[in-house]
Amino acid sequence: MGILKKERDFVLPGDKIVESLDYLPGKNCFRDGNSIYSKRVGLVSFKGRVIEVIPLTGMYIPEPGDMIIGEIKDVQFSGWAVDINSPYQAFLPLSGVREFIDPAKMDLSKVYGIGELIYAKVTSVGPSKGVNLSMRDPSARKFKNGRIIKITPVKVPRVIGKKGSMINLIKERTACRIYVGQNGVIWLQGENEPLAAKAIKMIEEMSHIEGLTNYIENLLKNEGKIKGQVMK
Repeated sequence: MGILKKERDFVLPGDKIVESLDYLPGKNCFRDGNSIYSKRVGLVSFKGRVIEVIPLTGMYIPEPGDMIIGEIKDVQFSGWAVDINSPYQAFLPLSGVREFIDPAKMDLSKVYGIGELIYAKVTSVGPSKGVNLSMRDPSARKFKNGRIIKITPVKVPRVIGKKGSMINLIKERTACRIYVGQNGVIWLQGENEPLAAKAIKMIEEMSHIEGLTNYIENLLKNEGKIKGQVMK
């Protein structure tokens, strides 16, 4: 029968996507006999011969290499406990910071205090889902001021867009600095934070529709003019 679902078609768990051995099951898919089926509620994505389903809902499951935004929840002798918007506990060890710190001589809360926000890299995920973080990545940083919004983590790729096209559009049209965590936490700061936040939440709600980029571009253009933004 071949291909039964097209790119970005909506599927439910158990829906058959293709009946062919020419394709391989990727994320959120499984093979049964000659066919590939969906495991999740989501949208079909073809990556060459690999078929994936982009889920429309779901919690953040950390993976090594992810850049996330977390909140310091506890200061311990050997590092910091961090909330990463996930069911799993995260920890930033002393070895994960750029500078050498002697905990016997320094108050660790002076480095990262409870309630502060950081942009960090996931370095490892243990068998019991214990997550280690690092601030050694060049893009890692501690945030000051700004605004935090949260979206469904699986919508993060839609907010970023192909090669960063969507998030760069929002940055340009709102004059905001924006950092997007793979865990669905987004930090932004700039001239028109409310408009940037509105655009991001709209992308989350309308991620399944075609022509979304044009819709967001018109939103930013029209509302930016109302608020006196200089549009390019």
